[in-house]
Amino acid sequence: MKIKLDENLPARLVGVLVRHGHETDTVIDENLSGHPDEAVWQAASAEQRFLITQDLDFSDTRKFVPGAHPGILLVRLREPSGQRLSDAVSAIDGDIDGWAGCFVVLTDHKLRIKRPS
Repeated sequence: MKIKLDENLPARLVGVLVRHGHETDTVIDENLSGHPDEAVWQAASAEQRFLITQDLDFSDTRKFVPGAHPGILLVRLREPSGQRLSDAVSAIDGDIDGWAGCFVVLTDHKLRIKRPS
């Protein structure tokens, strides 16, 4: 799967995702750091990349309707240290392939998947 990591996630996740066969790039590598969310979203959508982010601006499923985009994983941990974020995303990495077009929320205790209708 093609993935884009938002700037609010640790760069070490690139290696983890690549080792699992994902073509992964980052907002930072594309010089989109600090750009509006709309620019990040346009870049991810244009490249058909599943977006992994912590940014709540991507949580509105009325705007980001499942099935109308490549997919979003919103990571919401209570204490989102770099290590905890890496561990959490690494733990669910094998499932990402099945989430194309979905809106997924990962918390400390739950994984919620909203699939296309």
